Amino acid sequence: MEKKNLKSMDLNELTEYVRTLGEKDFRARQIYRWIYKGVSDFESMSDLPKNLIVQLKKYAYISEIKILKKVDSKKDKTSKYIFLLEDGNIIESVKMEYSYGVSVCVSSQVGCAMGCAFCASTLGGIVRNLEAWEMVDQILQIEKQINKRVSHVVVMGSGEPLLNYTELIKFLRLLNNPLGLNISLRKVTVSTCGIVPYIYKLAEENMPITLSISLHAPFDDLRNKLMPINRKYNISQLLEACNFYIMKTKRRISFEYILISGVNDGEECAKKLADLLRGMLCHVNLIPLNPVKEKLFKGSDPRAIRRFEKVLEENRIPITIRAKMGSDIEAACGQLRWSLLKEVEG
Repeated sequence: MEKKNLKSMDLNELTEYVRTLGEKDFRARQIYRWIYKGVSDFESMSDLPKNLIVQLKKYAYISEIKILKKVDSKKDKTSKYIFLLEDGNIIESVKMEYSYGVSVCVSSQVGCAMGCAFCASTLGGIVRNLEAWEMVDQILQIEKQINKRVSHVVVMGSGEPLLNYTELIKFLRLLNNPLGLNISLRKVTVSTCGIVPYIYKLAEENMPITLSISLHAPFDDLRNKLMPINRKYNISQLLEACNFYIMKTKRRISFEYILISGVNDGEECAKKLADLLRGMLCHVNLIPLNPVKEKLFKGSDPRAIRRFEKVLEENRIPITIRAKMGSDIEAACGQLRWSLLKEVEG
């Protein structure tokens, strides 16, 4: 009989499983709590009876991803983690510490198929989707390593979360379970390049997450060049889906806009962006580009950023300039993973 990975189960699935072992439902809750305390050894689960421990050791296991490499920033409280998966693939996560708590940016796929022109995640293409437990385990392993609770989660690492929709939703429910990580969904952000049909689907899930849209250009011809997904779902279709999401959830949408020198940081782009978003329940995060060695783009200089910001402010678009975190440790999506893969290839 093939052993079952208990970490891959939600509480309902785990309850069904312990019933097959002839145990009461409350045993599933006990095991679940231990898993989300970071315990993977059945012998350490002190409130379980010996006979159950024997059965679990025979028929089940609790999988863990492994920290392959960790790099700490000398500039701020940012750390980049490279994790080794059971199949030999590697993924990355970023831990950021703020005054309000610890935030972790998790990956949802091994690699990425989106092909965004400025992003390292897409280098090497897509390998596979992550399972929900592999997404959760990025958080569990970081908590264990830093000995602190993670309070905020951002699904904005390598991969397009909405193209891994089923596992993403399972992951969000695992995050939110009071017996597990017990992280409020209001402290969770899911980022997408703009997979329009799944934005509509996500709106129906009744989850109070923050939806973040990677926009990065206000004109279709420019966005087509920067983000190939725009050729399938253009800006008009994307904003229509966003308005439906806002109407359905009453939640504010966050638009991410990476500022690239001489590409999308001019006054014309700023004015067009303001026109697109005026009156919408939204917020804009302006992000100075973390340059990627394999790409030719450069980040906008502070004066260009300020001019762009001023146009949005004058049009009453809520805006934040995101602090550039971890620039000395290749903290942008996919950078460190790609560097490591290139090292292995020689």
